[in-house]
Amino acid sequence: MGTRALGLAVAMAVAGFAATASAEDFYAGKTLRIVVGSAAGGGYDGAARLTSRHMAAFLPGNPRIVVQNMPGASGVKATNYLYSIAEKDGTVIAVFNSAMPYYEALGQLGIQFKSRELSWIGAMTQVANVVVVWHTAGIKTLDEVKNREVVMGALTDGGTMGGYPLLLNYSLGTKFKVVAGYNSGTEVNLAMERGEVQGRGSNPWSSWKSTHMDWIQLKKIVPLVQIGLKKDVDLPDVPLLTDLAQSEEQRKLFAFVSAPTGMERPFAAPPGIPKERLTELRSAFDRMVRSDGFLEDARKTNTDIDPLSGPELEKVIGTVMATPASVLQQVRVATGEK
Repeated sequence: MGTRALGLAVAMAVAGFAATASAEDFYAGKTLRIVVGSAAGGGYDGAARLTSRHMAAFLPGNPRIVVQNMPGASGVKATNYLYSIAEKDGTVIAVFNSAMPYYEALGQLGIQFKSRELSWIGAMTQVANVVVVWHTAGIKTLDEVKNREVVMGALTDGGTMGGYPLLLNYSLGTKFKVVAGYNSGTEVNLAMERGEVQGRGSNPWSSWKSTHMDWIQLKKIVPLVQIGLKKDVDLPDVPLLTDLAQSEEQRKLFAFVSAPTGMERPFAAPPGIPKERLTELRSAFDRMVRSDGFLEDARKTNTDIDPLSGPELEKVIGTVMATPASVLQQVRVATGEK
């Protein structure tokens, strides 16, 4: 090897060592905080705590990881915090409702973030959201809701928990009545048990499996329709929303509302964090979700894993944000948004 080539090789090795040492110096002795856009006990909380048990092993410096719940406005509060307030040095990441880009595209009140500017790390899975009713409602199919009013619990008027049922009313003629004002999905679940409401308009099937497998086994919840890019393998006989489209206009409408399910349990950091820090976080996440220990832990908690990388997430978000204005207006009309 010539003197010049040898010098170049040594320089590259020193640079690589310096970069690794720099990352280790940064995270060593530090705490990585995972902010959860929902209350304790739900699927997003479960994803954060699963990550907190494994991600440090894949980050240089092995930081301590803690989970902080920040519920509010279907995840908007936590996403606003991540975008505007959280430290932009790689010590704060968040997991929140995958519908955030959907809410932003619709111009929902209270949105203070730009989805395309967040530092996307990866998503745990691709899922189907389901509209479910409690077994005592006596409803078995979506068609039956065209003839009977069914009361659905929701957090806010603008979230998917209330938005999906309203969209079904507008497009397919169902008679869901949405009662908003609950503070968390857990509260809506309790309201179903108490008989205050008869169903819940949005929750990933994988989340039901991880938090209420007993309800599934005892058939206490009845799934009526799936909102997603593909059917959940557990629900082959439950119709997919996009398959129910009765026109090309409806197909585009249903495709838009289904897109966010392709990025379920998304993790992101604030905008503007150092590029090398985002690279470290993405690499750690990608290796973690494929590691044996993580997958075994996920299996024990009934958590489905079908991950997306950060760049793949950015593509999904780009598709959502590029939705034509005419389709967005149809969604606004359907859900009562101005």
